[in-house]
Amino acid sequence: MRVRALLAVLVGLCGMSTAPVAAAAPAAAYEVAGLRKPVDLLVDKWGVPHIYAADTSDLFFAQGYNIARDRLFQIDTWRRRGLGTLSEVLGPSYVDQDRAARLFLYRGDMDAEWASYGPEGRLAATRFAEGINAYVDWLARNPSAVPPEFGKLGYRPARWRPEDVVRIRTHAIGENLSWEVIRAKLVCQAGQGSSRYLRSLRPAHEAVVPAGLDPCVIPDDVLKVYNLATAAVSFTGKGFETKDIADATTGSNAWAIGPGRTASGRPILANDPHRGTDALPSGRYVAQLSAPGLNLAGAGEPWNPGIAIGHNGTIAFGLTNLPIDQTDLYVYELDPKDHTRYRYGDGWERMTTVTETIPVQGGAPVTRELAFTRHGGVVKVDEAAHRAFAVRSAWTQPGSSAYLGSLNYQRAKNFGEFTTAMQKWGTPGSNLVYADTHGDIGYVPAGLTPRRTGANYDGLLPVPGDGRYEWNGFHANSELPGQYNPASGFFASANDFNIPPGHPVVSNYEWQLPYRKQRIDELIRSHPGATVADSLALQKDEKSLVAGELLQYLRGLSSSDPDTAKALDLLRGYDGVASLDSAPAALFEIWIMKHLHAAWAHAVLPQAAADTLANTINPDYSLVLASFADPKAWLGPDGAAVRDKLILDTLPSAFREVAGKLGPDPSAWRWGALQFQQFRHPLGEPNVGPTPVGGDYHTVHPSFFFPANYQQIIGATFKMALDVGNWNGSSAINAPGQSGDPRSPHYRDLNGLWASGGAFPLLYSRAEVERNLDVRIRLQPPR
Repeated sequence: MRVRALLAVLVGLCGMSTAPVAAAAPAAAYEVAGLRKPVDLLVDKWGVPHIYAADTSDLFFAQGYNIARDRLFQIDTWRRRGLGTLSEVLGPSYVDQDRAARLFLYRGDMDAEWASYGPEGRLAATRFAEGINAYVDWLARNPSAVPPEFGKLGYRPARWRPEDVVRIRTHAIGENLSWEVIRAKLVCQAGQGSSRYLRSLRPAHEAVVPAGLDPCVIPDDVLKVYNLATAAVSFTGKGFETKDIADATTGSNAWAIGPGRTASGRPILANDPHRGTDALPSGRYVAQLSAPGLNLAGAGEPWNPGIAIGHNGTIAFGLTNLPIDQTDLYVYELDPKDHTRYRYGDGWERMTTVTETIPVQGGAPVTRELAFTRHGGVVKVDEAAHRAFAVRSAWTQPGSSAYLGSLNYQRAKNFGEFTTAMQKWGTPGSNLVYADTHGDIGYVPAGLTPRRTGANYDGLLPVPGDGRYEWNGFHANSELPGQYNPASGFFASANDFNIPPGHPVVSNYEWQLPYRKQRIDELIRSHPGATVADSLALQKDEKSLVAGELLQYLRGLSSSDPDTAKALDLLRGYDGVASLDSAPAALFEIWIMKHLHAAWAHAVLPQAAADTLANTINPDYSLVLASFADPKAWLGPDGAAVRDKLILDTLPSAFREVAGKLGPDPSAWRWGALQFQQFRHPLGEPNVGPTPVGGDYHTVHPSFFFPANYQQIIGATFKMALDVGNWNGSSAINAPGQSGDPRSPHYRDLNGLWASGGAFPLLYSRAEVERNLDVRIRLQPPR
């Protein structure tokens, strides 16, 4: 029945005329205008398409056609959000978001833009867009097959232009800007030294207020327009409330293990990017793309041609976020008589203005003005104070469409070719982890790294826009410190500080905390003779090194308060594994997230600044641990007593909070009874979940949860572990399913496998694909 159901979906969605059904799988064939030669599209039983074309032109066309078949509403929404055309179909309440998005569109030289993605860049984008359009055109002739979301919202999917693929910039990962604003607020409230309590800086560094900046002039809502431009689309009146946590916690894990440390004598490459888990479908899509001279398998962005994470039969590649500081907030003095002019040097410089016409569903088009300084789009004007604020971003540079730089390396055959291909990578900042069938492994960091000029201009605080603080171009990617066949026999990346001491280029001072990386290193070193199964297990590891460090300070403590005593007893027996069934994990996570850090903030800062620090998302527990290890330096002459009191004062409130949710008996508590994951459809249904999940902010198996309700917001929905050279021995998972169409059997079919830590085989040889086939589709040019 499942096979028949899938065939019905495919026939219904694609307009295929059914051909004779093979014994192993249903088959269908149909004509597609725009194809030059026939293409075979084989969908395996996990929903992964394997596309076989006669040349790369038809291959990218078929990739676009197929992604529209599976993810049309997702990519249509991505395009409208990015181009600023939501109001055209959703009405006037989206005009502000459309205006915000248009402020960050790429508006530069298109020839330089296309050249940035290699010789196949323009062809790939053009044919990919044409493939999407071919499917959209078919839907126009067969309206009953249109995905149900369009019917509910009352509009039709749009046709694409090749430029749409590259002009949208606001999906690039960037987290530094919000920290600039918070740091300025802390400095305003409690002085320059207060910013040391916000985030640990690596290499060791002190943030200094740039000359000419008054940190108290930064409005609380200065990033409102920027946040709106980069936010997902809300169709339900909700959706922006979790953006800050997503920005503050984005990360990934990746590692390459050399042949000397594996059981097979072949390298292993594993990757689990961390993306939002509250949206359905996920942000990555698994596929195989095969044509003469090119045979890629892995995952990519649904809206991009090519494969960004995976392999090409010779080399394997994965990535994590390298948090290069690619954005800055500029503060301008405005001419009191003319707010279109801002102070620059010894005079006034006029802003550039662009008038945008925004179509509005159900009404007349509206016009909105965009203003730009020489640094970037103006996101806020304080009329009364004669002040403006603009965001400078690497997104304005050619080649900065997120992840599309992967087109440059998809044909590389060795580490040298791969490294050369990465020289044009623009955004986001990325750690590219590498392995190949020659037995080599390595690491290539890449991303536009601004050359900041000006005293105390380190990107950690906003700067005046009067000319004292500029970007003098960008460092070449070759200036960033990579590795090739490291002596350790492996390389791992977890968004950690990875710049060697004394290296002349510091791309950033703010990194994810080191605990995931330390745990990955520990487990790889302890497992000689590694296998793909070991990497899959490592991706599921839920041991918290933060717990191990913090719980030592409970050893000598006692309390006459019953709740405190029970909390101490429970945590003393905690092994630090944030598993679904762990009772101590339920208490520990609530304690550190909602009680301990806030109390610590009030112990080290005055009231107003402490309130600001306590309300930040993803607090830096390495600072709490540093203060506990050296209490006199951080907490005063009686620092040890202050530390102990912080623990004893916060444990009972955390204990009572958990008891109020899970009952009075701690032996019945489970972390999975609190923390859950739910894939939410943009329109509110059908959702997938809720599903109990383990892990926390600091475990290799990550779970960044929303403190208000314990829902997982960021996690690893896509994972892969590649057996380099024995490609059919590789594994992957993509939750909750490959398809974004609620009518498809592949909408939710992988959720249970994902939740259990399982994976499916990432097939590469056509023979193995045929043995695991669900549906055979033949695309062919019109006769």
